[in-house]
Parts: sequence; structure tokens; C-alpha cells
Amino acid sequence: MPSNSVYVEQHIPTQFERTWNAFRRNKLAVIGFWCLVGLILVTLFAPLLAPWSPQHQTGHLLMAPSWVQSGQIEYFLGTDDLSRDMLSRLIAGSRLTFGYALMTALAASLIGVAIGVLAGMTKGLKSSVLNHILDSILSIPSLLLAIIVVAFLGVGETQVLLAIWLSLIPRIIRAVYTAVHDEIGKDYIIAARLDGANDFYLLYHSILPNIVTVLSTEITRAISVAILDVAALGFLGLGAQPPAPEWGAMLGDSVELIFTAPWTVTLPGMAIAFSVLVVNLVGEGISQAINAGTE
Repeated sequence: MPSNSVYVEQHIPTQFERTWNAFRRNKLAVIGFWCLVGLILVTLFAPLLAPWSPQHQTGHLLMAPSWVQSGQIEYFLGTDDLSRDMLSRLIAGSRLTFGYALMTALAASLIGVAIGVLAGMTKGLKSSVLNHILDSILSIPSLLLAIIVVAFLGVGETQVLLAIWLSLIPRIIRAVYTAVHDEIGKDYIIAARLDGANDFYLLYHSILPNIVTVLSTEITRAISVAILDVAALGFLGLGAQPPAPEWGAMLGDSVELIFTAPWTVTLPGMAIAFSVLVVNLVGEGISQAINAGTE
């Protein structure tokens, strides 16, 4: 008697599917991912989510957070020394610290990756000169380089973002340049060249897929450094100027209140630390997932 034999074709997962499955198995990375999504949503819809205007003076001076006996639920995180609602200022400040840092780091990554890839494909004298120039620039800490740029351009949000953007680009170029340059010297690239593959083919099909982990690590590091630099320059009074609710500026304005109203200092500091931690969790999870998916 004839029978129907249906052979189910085995599904071979793609590289993206293997990476995504490995990422989902990392619980910390998944938690960090959803926290990052929430932080981005808060940044995008800050004007709608803030219960008060960040400059609105409620008339309740240095009110404690709601979980303290003297606090009120209406002002969930308390108020500052000018009676402004802390929750509203933290939500509004997410745009000035996290949002601007994210845009600056991504813009620097685009320029840095493009230049780094092109530089990594060079060799000989041009490669050696570029290598020494980048080493010289990288000897200066990014925050110090940003302060030097601000000293020339002046104080302000636009100047700070430009300074951080300029300080991040050399580091990304250096990392990508090194990764590409090391990859070009491997045997499979030499074999592909002998088969007639041109530079564009090698770059698109061989080199870039093998340095994705480096790109992920450097972009994550750039975002973290940008957040810390924006906050540090705001703390030093070189970035966003009062009454802007930038987290670093809020921290610097409230340092003298650390004993009388500690929430005015700890809350902006926790916001900065939380954003950096979330970015690093996601970046580390992506790097581990890419490596696991490749293996």
C-alpha cells in the first residue's frame, strides 16, 4: 500500500537567529535590554511623562521623597532647593544627558567606523603615519580632550556635544583600524586575494562580519564615555547651564545639600550610573551573543 512520506526539511538557523537565541539566554542582558528600551522611551516622551515643568516652582522647599514620613506622593522624588519637582527634572534631564550622549556617540561611531575601515585597508607609510598620529591623540584622556575643545569653543550644550564628538572619533578610528589591519593579515584574506577578490568584496563579505564584536564593544564604550563626559562637564559647569535639568549639572548644583537633602545629590547620580550600567549590560550581552552565534 503506498504511503505518503513527508520529509520535513531541517531549518538551519541564520547567523542573526543564532545570535538572538544566545542573547535571549543571557538574563542580565535581556533585563538590560528592556531597561534600555524604557530609558529610550522616557527620553523620547519626556515632555509627556513629566508631571510638572522642570522649571516649575511648587512652593515646597526641599521636600523629602514620598517614602519619607514628611514627603508627599504628589512629589514622588521630593523637591530641590528651589522647590522644583525632582522627578520632573530627572525625566526632562534624560534628554540632555542620555539622549544627547546617545546621539553624539552614534554620530562619532559612523564617522569613526568609516575612517577606521578605510585606514585599516591602507599599508606602508600611510598606515604607519596614521598609526602614530592616533597613538598620540589617544594619549590624552577623552574628558581632558573635551575640556580643551570647550576651552577654545566656549561653554554651552552645543560646544560640549561637539567636543565630546571630536574626542570620541579618534578612539573609534583606532579600534576599527587595528581590527581591520589585523584581519587583513590572516591567511583566508590572502587566499581570497589570490582568487581575485577585490578590496570591496573582502571588506563586505569577510572583514566586516568578523569585526562585528569589536564594533559592538566600541560603540557601547563610546555611549558610556559620552554619558559620563556630558555629566562630568555639566558637573564642572562647562556644559548645560542652570536652570537646565542636566543630570551632571543637577549633581553639581546640589553638592552642598548632601547632608541636609541627600536625595538631590543621590538621585541624579543614580540616574547617571543606571544609564551607564544598562548600556554596558546590553553591549556585553550583544558581544557574547555574537561570539556564541559564531561558534
